[in-house]
Amino acid sequence: MSRAAAPSGAKTRLMSEMKALRKEKWINFEDEEQENILKWRFALMVINSDSPFNGGYFRAEMVFTDEYPYQPPKFRFLIPIFHPNVYPDGQLCISILHKPGEDIMSGEDASERWSPLQGAESVLRSVLLLLDDPEINSPANVDASVMYRDRRGEYYEKARETVERSKNDIPEGFETPTSFEAAPPPKQEDDDDFWAGSSDEEFDFDGSDTGDDEEMDFEEEEEEEEEEEEEEEEDK
Repeated sequence: MSRAAAPSGAKTRLMSEMKALRKEKWINFEDEEQENILKWRFALMVINSDSPFNGGYFRAEMVFTDEYPYQPPKFRFLIPIFHPNVYPDGQLCISILHKPGEDIMSGEDASERWSPLQGAESVLRSVLLLLDDPEINSPANVDASVMYRDRRGEYYEKARETVERSKNDIPEGFETPTSFEAAPPPKQEDDDDFWAGSSDEEFDFDGSDTGDDEEMDFEEEEEEEEEEEEEEEEDK
């Protein structure tokens, strides 16, 4: 696809990506109708029992340009998060959101940065991974980085406070998932009463009593015919 076709191509691709993401359990688009496909508002949910942010409902936004996917989107959280790689305004310090190509100053390899092969889902999954595993060597929040390194218990406590605060944004009636696994099917009712209330006659799988009677009658008739034939032979 040429860059000249990017504006319409960007919107077509974004509609396709959003459709796929709406099926995921860890993201919630609160608006059913997306008026501006270039600006997404949603919530990311952390469903990882090992994460200090487990149970969090983090509202965020992504903004795309007509040059997407040649240029990366912008991402920011709409809730303050105390994290080594989250700036005070909610934006992230994460390689995948940096423009394509190598950066000698940062030392980032081109493979770590944005490329047209990436997509919205890969960005969001990278964000969730970053929440669980911060990169403290290039922090956006130095205080959070130092606390994570030296006072991990305090850091986890702040993370739990953030999670509890985020729950205030959960829409009324919305149930946040607790597992990636699908809910088990409903348990079937116990059939013992059904079998106990049934007679042997109803479940005679080997054959009916009527069939047995008919077979016995047929054998008796054969025996009588044989006896009559023997008597006739004797009379002769």
